[in-house]
Amino acid sequence: MSTNQVYINATSAYFPNEPVSNDEMEEYLGYIDGRPSKSKKIVLRNNGIINRYYALDKNGKSTHTNAQMTALAVKELFKDNPDKIKEIELLSCGTSSPDQVMPSHGVMTHGWLPDAQAIEVVSPAGVCCAGMHAIKYAYLAIKSGETKLAVATGSERFSGLLVSDVFEEEAQKLKEMEDNPFIAFQKDFLRWMLSDGASAFLMSDKPNVKGLSLRLDWIEGASYANEMDTCMYMGGEKMEDGSLKGFMEYTPEEIMNKSIFSVKQDITLLSDNIVHLGGRKIKEIMDRRGLTSSDVDYFLPHISSDFFKSKIYDLVEYYGGGIPYEKWFINLYTVGNVGAASVYLMINELFHSGRLKKGERILLLVPESARFSYMYAMLTVC
Repeated sequence: MSTNQVYINATSAYFPNEPVSNDEMEEYLGYIDGRPSKSKKIVLRNNGIINRYYALDKNGKSTHTNAQMTALAVKELFKDNPDKIKEIELLSCGTSSPDQVMPSHGVMTHGWLPDAQAIEVVSPAGVCCAGMHAIKYAYLAIKSGETKLAVATGSERFSGLLVSDVFEEEAQKLKEMEDNPFIAFQKDFLRWMLSDGASAFLMSDKPNVKGLSLRLDWIEGASYANEMDTCMYMGGEKMEDGSLKGFMEYTPEEIMNKSIFSVKQDITLLSDNIVHLGGRKIKEIMDRRGLTSSDVDYFLPHISSDFFKSKIYDLVEYYGGGIPYEKWFINLYTVGNVGAASVYLMINELFHSGRLKKGERILLLVPESARFSYMYAMLTVC
């Protein structure tokens, strides 16, 4: 079996329309019951986000599909050499918000790339980890020698789920949110943090001849679904015994009346488990690979809210010796939470920042609350 090295040689991002400020959000998403949200300021204060992007106009009408945005991000990889898109052998697309249940998000993205050839396409499912799974599929394909040139993508189009006419307001008192920020992490909080966008990586078995590349040294994941109930879900309803009842078990009327296709979260499970479970695997990986925090030059954790920043800091301090904030690189505040695309967008911004130097190492952490999954990876600048 071949054991090729795997490199990220180009990165790109695509955001729909202009950035949307905190004050403009309800102009796009609409008002519930014709009134401004009572929770908005509290949630925004906790998540720290000041801008995000919507594939919507101010009438709440769609301007882009997820697949269109993803294809535009892929095309951006080849803006200096459009014919090179014909050399792609694999397209691996991760998202938690496909435009439809089927066909897959990957093939719909491929459909917007007529200049590409007939190639292998894969669409990892999931939530935030889906983008990392897309990277890992491409990584394994290249490392094994099956593929020489691949594109991996992460993308989301959440805004269609957040407009007022399809969104059910969470009935929580303002005082409860003030006393316990986790209370805000329910359906209403999602309106003030989720963002649309796409990002793509060009991956190869050889580094760039000129300029920097990012060598993907390793990528690992862990799911704790064997011991944890569902926490974040869509297209189902959580039962009292903790099981999940899927949308196929409901009548069309129940699907509408119970908001089965809205995104929901079990706040108690989230608050008690999301941080410490992620730390268990960090320690195991660092110990097994003989790594310490001093081996890390940049730490890119995907966080859904600034509320979790200090908690992840404490987690890394406890399990891995600590990574000081000056080594952290996060762009949540300016692009919002773009789910499966967030880690791509952090890497893309850092890659084009002019800050990277050969030999530096970048540690990635992507948690997913759906049923408590985590992905980790290490990149080396070369």
